[in-house]
Amino acid sequence: MSMNEIVKKLLFIEIIKGLALTLRVFMKGLLDPFSEKKTIVTRRYPKEKRPAAMGFRGLHALVRNPATGEAKCVGCGLCAAICPSRCIYIYTSEGTEHQKVVDRYEIEVLRCVYCAFCVEACPYGAVVLTPHYEYADYSREPFYMTKEKLLQNWDRFMGEKGYDYFDSFWNPGTGHFKGYEGQAVFRGKRKTEQVDEKKTDTGGESA
Repeated sequence: MSMNEIVKKLLFIEIIKGLALTLRVFMKGLLDPFSEKKTIVTRRYPKEKRPAAMGFRGLHALVRNPATGEAKCVGCGLCAAICPSRCIYIYTSEGTEHQKVVDRYEIEVLRCVYCAFCVEACPYGAVVLTPHYEYADYSREPFYMTKEKLLQNWDRFMGEKGYDYFDSFWNPGTGHFKGYEGQAVFRGKRKTEQVDEKKTDTGGESA
């Protein structure tokens, strides 16, 4: 053990450094309300809530069709098929015009792992994970989402701004396909190359 390490242990240097850091942050917290620039990052939840981004994987919702006001879900069952926790249940029947009608769409939230596979699998953009993360209760029943509850979640936590949800966070955008300088790009066969191949296949010049 070196002399420097012995001195640190005898004088409790590391403990003093830790206490100094605690005191410094404590004094900043006392002076922070009187300062123009906020320095303390601690949020006094629930008085100060951190806003969640639109792509946050929170409480589930069913998207309303803006034209009809009904759920966009057609009951294809892809979301339930891909769900790893098997927490989505869809019950359908045949309508008067022989179309599929979604009678019940239910999600058992307590079993969900929030992987968002259901959002990716849905070809109609009918199910979303909202930015809402504040939900707790004393029983399991409130966490069993029915079709009506899921539509209400859309109205409460997404609404009109929810229609940009897929374009901003899920659908591929043009910016995702930008290449870099020198990148090899397949552009298809040129006409001259196709003519040369035709000559080779016929064994001579084309008429």
